[in-house]
Amino acid sequence: MSRIGKLPVALPQGVKGAVSGAVVSVEGPKGKLSYTVRPGVKVELNDGKFAVSLIGADAQSKADYGTTRATINNMVKGVSTGWKKTLELNGVGYVAKLQGKNLVLSVGFSHDVTMVIPDAVKCTVNKNLIDLESNDREALGTFAAKVRDVQPPEPYLGKGIKYSDEKIRRKAGKTGKK
Repeated sequence: MSRIGKLPVALPQGVKGAVSGAVVSVEGPKGKLSYTVRPGVKVELNDGKFAVSLIGADAQSKADYGTTRATINNMVKGVSTGWKKTLELNGVGYVAKLQGKNLVLSVGFSHDVTMVIPDAVKCTVNKNLIDLESNDREALGTFAAKVRDVQPPEPYLGKGIKYSDEKIRRKAGKTGKK
């Protein structure tokens, strides 16, 4: 059984939570989020804390137990403080710019790559850094991964788009004839 699922999720000051049927909703200063709980898992709100309990005995219910608690915890953190990821462009001529609700990347292709920024994600570009902010951790991580997949960092020169805290294992190139 999940050790994470047993822990209650406390609501910080200024955050409201509600459970109606299988839908858990959280509202705070950074916005409002909701989550539909899968069958086999039950969520209750008691004294300002979400408590997740296991109803089903099958393997899927046990897997959903810890995931549900972690998702609710991420929602509470998102509406209270928010989530942030920073991507870094490395390479000569690699440029990112915003055009309305689109992120336009020039990363060494013969064409620019245009990506539509989701409504839940706020994007800012500063030279070679792309700052992404959201209250929804799942939407933020998905969009950041899609941006990184346009031109992942390569191990020889380190060119590409990487997370700012990511370490790239570098390889030595060919030594050639001597």
